[in-house]
Amino acid sequence: MTNSILLVAGGLVLLAIGGELLVRGAVGMAARLGISPLLAGLTIVGFGTSTPELATSVQAALGGSPGIAIGNVVGSNIANILFILGLSAVILPLSVNPASFARDSIALGGSALLATGAVLLGVIGPLVGVVLFAALVGYVWWAYKSESASHDAEAVRHEHEAADRPVPPDTSPAILGGMIVAGLAAAIFGAGWLVDGAVELASAAGVSESVIGLTVIAVGTSLPELIACIIAVLRKHEDVALGNIVGSNIYNLCGILGLTAIIHPIEVPAEIATFDIWVMLGITMLLIVQLRSGWRLSRIEGALLVVLYAGYTAFLALR
Repeated sequence: MTNSILLVAGGLVLLAIGGELLVRGAVGMAARLGISPLLAGLTIVGFGTSTPELATSVQAALGGSPGIAIGNVVGSNIANILFILGLSAVILPLSVNPASFARDSIALGGSALLATGAVLLGVIGPLVGVVLFAALVGYVWWAYKSESASHDAEAVRHEHEAADRPVPPDTSPAILGGMIVAGLAAAIFGAGWLVDGAVELASAAGVSESVIGLTVIAVGTSLPELIACIIAVLRKHEDVALGNIVGSNIYNLCGILGLTAIIHPIEVPAEIATFDIWVMLGITMLLIVQLRSGWRLSRIEGALLVVLYAGYTAFLALR
């Protein structure tokens, strides 16, 4: 048990370090190449911050642990909405920009429906993975075209995401490239440790790998989003907190699940297909309806989300 806990903890640390190195190196390289901060925020930061989830799900799928591969994605989305967004709203009520959320709510709901359909197939193969990833590419293109044309508040938010990960302007391309390679290596090794530790932990605790993937792994790989959201609300940038969660969920469902399936087919565990995917879909649609009806998430509503997450994790522990 102790060895598995150490592997999980060490893997999470390596994933966090690797993801940050990768994003900073890639953003710095993008600036040297003249890529706009808006495009860098939409693509490089989006993909870079999803590196922990991607590395973990790919390693789990290749290692024959589909419960961890899919549980990581589904569980991360559940934790993002119920726990991270709920906790953020408890600290500071979240107001919604109707213009930007009108587009992102369509993408969020659509990605949740696509992922649910993929899970219900029983096996998510490369063709389905291509469809999911193509949907993410379409969303990024749509967001970039609309935001670059109007340069609205959402465009400024994506630019700030890139600006929040600065590197010294005189950093050489060789060093930036080294940061990217080192970040990828740390993420790959960290994911290996995390998956190995999770498999051992599930066996020692007498629970399924799906439960570990939905809880320990999902929350662990979502720590960057938690930290980013807490910092955002403390700075009274509630739009950044909400945008982080919406963007992360879209990338998880279409990008992470899609790329993982392209690399290796994923056999869906029955427990996730019959229960957890529906929890994810339900709370996603509930969030969209709530935000579009009142354009605000109050402290009471945030506290309710956190209580729901506590209930969900308790149920997983007992099933």
